[in-house]
Order: sequence, then C-alpha cells, then structure tokens
Amino acid sequence: MTASLEQIRQRLRRFAEHEAAGASPLYEHLATQAAEDDEVAGLLTGAPDAFAYPTLLLAAAHRVLQAEPFHELVNYYPSLGGSYGLDAGTWPLFRSFVLERAERIRTLVATHTTQTNEVRRAALLYPAVALAAKQAGAPVGLLEVGCSAGLLLNLDRYAYRYQTEQSGQIVVGPAKTPLGLHCALELAAGATLPTIPKKLAVTARVGLDRAPVDLVDEDAAAWLEACIWADQPERQRLFSTAAALQRKDPPELVRGDAVADLAAAAARIPVTVPLVVITSHVLVYLTESEQAALVAGLAELAGTRPLWWVSDEPYAGSLAHVLPDRADLVPADGQPAFATLGLTRWDRGVPTSAALARTALHGERMVWLV
Repeated sequence: MTASLEQIRQRLRRFAEHEAAGASPLYEHLATQAAEDDEVAGLLTGAPDAFAYPTLLLAAAHRVLQAEPFHELVNYYPSLGGSYGLDAGTWPLFRSFVLERAERIRTLVATHTTQTNEVRRAALLYPAVALAAKQAGAPVGLLEVGCSAGLLLNLDRYAYRYQTEQSGQIVVGPAKTPLGLHCALELAAGATLPTIPKKLAVTARVGLDRAPVDLVDEDAAAWLEACIWADQPERQRLFSTAAALQRKDPPELVRGDAVADLAAAAARIPVTVPLVVITSHVLVYLTESEQAALVAGLAELAGTRPLWWVSDEPYAGSLAHVLPDRADLVPADGQPAFATLGLTRWDRGVPTSAALARTALHGERMVWLV
C-alpha cells in the first residue's frame, strides 16, 4: 500500500509546521515548498505508506548529494561544508537537483527507511532505564526494538549533562568516554527532580530491526548520516563519535520483525537477567494493530521473566495502549511536536505505567512530569 500524493503533501506541511519549524530552517523551507510541488512531492509515492514521510525524501536527497560534493547545492548543506543561508536560490536549486536525479531518488525511497539512530535520545532514555534497573535491583539486559545500528544500546557508556534550574548541571555517566550529551531538564508543575544515578550496569545488549545496520558497511553508514538533518552538523558529529565507539564493542543485532520475532530476540538475553525493552520513535512506523500486537507481546514476555518497557514515542501509538485517557500527552493544535517517555511493567498481565516526561524529538530537552 502506498500513500496518495495528497497524503504526502499533508505530511510535508505538517512536518514543516510542527517538526522542522524552529529546529531546521533548511528542512522547514524545503518541506514547505515541496508540499506545493506535485513533481517533488510525487517522488515519495513509490515508498510504502508506513515510510512515505518527508524525512525519507530529504534523506534520499541528502544521500545523493553526498555523492556529488562539488554540486552547487552543497553550499546550502552545512553537513557537507556549506555556509549559505536560505535565499531565493535555495528551492529552485534543490528542485532541479532532485528532479534531474528522480530515478535515483525514487530507488532510494523505495528501498530504504528513515533510520536516524539519533544518539542524543540516549539522554532521554537513561533516567528511565536507570529507574527500571533500580526497581530490578540488579544489572539489566537491554533489548532495543527498531535498533537501526544499535547506538542507543550503548547508553550506559555515554556521559550526560542535564541542565536544570533547580540544581544546576547534573553530571552522570562514565568519566572517561569520548561522547558527552547535553539535555535540558525542566520540571512540570508539581514534579520532583529525578534522582539520576552516576552509573548504570548493563550485562547484555541485543538489537532487533527489520534491516539492522552494520556500521562497517560504508554505504549503510552513509545512509544513516544522510538521515541526519543537513543543517544540524552537531548531530552529525555526535553520530560519528558514537559510531566509532560502537565499532570497538558492537552489540548483537538481529534481523527480524518487531512483533513476530520479539520473543526470539529476547531469548538471546538469559531469562535470569532483568530485561529492559527500549523503543524510541519506532511505533509510529507500525500500524495500529501492529502497535497493539507489540504491546501484547511485551505483556506475554513479562509473564515469563522480569521485564520493563521504556518507550520514547508519540503517546497515541505507544503509551496510550497501557495508560489511556492522557490528553495532556498529545500536542495541541499549533504546539510543537513532542514525544512521551514512559516506563511500563506488568504484574500478572496487568500493566503499571508512568508517563515520566515530555521529550523533544531529537533528545535536546525534556520536561519531567512526576
């Protein structure tokens, strides 16, 4: 099933207005223009409906441009060394570039998915995984569903600086690590600043993905780089640092379906090890029935071993399945998009869930709720 041209145009508009606005001037501009251009928007019609989103089109253009580093369009791409700001020539140049290479763009969107592997989201996940480990009272095993290259599985190996109004900067994680992440930590009304431990003990790491990425594969690594927004070079630097760290001690990555192969992937971690299952901006690519089936699969697994689910996802497709009727976790009209950090465990099939924080889409800030 593929998305219609009108659906794609609506997605481009929404992306420009609610995701790129205030975060990526380049992508906001390109998506806004593409939404009114049937030829450019139409390049996405060959992608499966579940993946036909603006980020895929922009990643495909980015990837093709990577291979042509002397093209004039590079001047507008800071990720490739460009220093031009938006001007009257940005859109015409982008438009001609992608349409002249339409077949290459169409091939990429038909054969790839958006796999950002946004390492900054580790700063969002760390407090929730640490809370699960505290409840477990033992070192944990991590299973990331929709892992891409598995960079989030190394979250215990990164250093974090949480900037707070109440306590200044909270520094956690190993002292000697090449990768440090910064995250603004705000408190909602009535919330209490979380206690974030200095260390987190992880004994096993497994990633499950329909197309796991081997970072030794240069083309696969280049695609992940292309999925990073082109006018956010700091994200590119963090990705490169995390990738280099991961290559030294890679986790086990398993090819399989998020629902059908969940139990088999979990079985790769000894049943005596408390299991923390992580999902981060993955469920949006599943249908509603697949989302429900994944949550049901987690509940079934929780009946066989100690299990916690840490989710950093838009509320409607994830936490809503176990924590209903939370309208406050859905962005209001005109409000920037955000996700919800959730922690869920099951007791005799009954879920206990907490919405821990509202989170920015790329890990730069969170608002603690409890």
